[in-house]
Amino acid sequence: MQTATHTDHRSPFGGKGEKVIIFSAPSGSGKTTLVKHCLENFPELAFSISCTTRNPRGTEKDGVDYHFITPEKFRQKIWEEAFVEFEEVYEDKYYGTLKSEVERIWSEGKTVIFDVDVKGGISLKKYFGEKALSIFIMPPSIEELERRLISRATDDAETIQTRVEKAAHEMTFQNQFDKIVVNNNLDEAKSEISKLVQEFLNA
Repeated sequence: MQTATHTDHRSPFGGKGEKVIIFSAPSGSGKTTLVKHCLENFPELAFSISCTTRNPRGTEKDGVDYHFITPEKFRQKIWEEAFVEFEEVYEDKYYGTLKSEVERIWSEGKTVIFDVDVKGGISLKKYFGEKALSIFIMPPSIEELERRLISRATDDAETIQTRVEKAAHEMTFQNQFDKIVVNNNLDEAKSEISKLVQEFLNA
């Protein structure tokens, strides 16, 4: 079951010139590596930890990579209107951005950096508008994306096939982002991302 992304449109935050940077990409495009690069090189950025009901993968840690919670607790937070946006990707497989995360980071005087899926990225851009820079990370090709997912060895063949099909669909939304960066050569992608982030922070 796939449902639309839900966004709370009613109350954009404060209006004090706070900024957010949104990274979205099909799974396996190298998005997380590029987000980590930004965090290491721009001390004025802070990572917004998303909520999810999926199980941790690999070395992922609760409260560091994601807030891992049960579907029941997630639905409770929906009822409490605790999310800027959330999505039920598959049945009981939720992802969401907590308002409290954004408020925490802005209260520290930092710019929020998001690592979210494509639908979440589009919703966040609509929500934050001019306060947001949204960046879509493109894999060089679907074939290369599939090769990367296989080499990760974190999913079975059926899951990889599902991810590849989803990625092909997600790539059709690239033009809804402010910038598109093709991650063909990682060093070149890092350089391009650094330039975009620097320009946005200085604007």
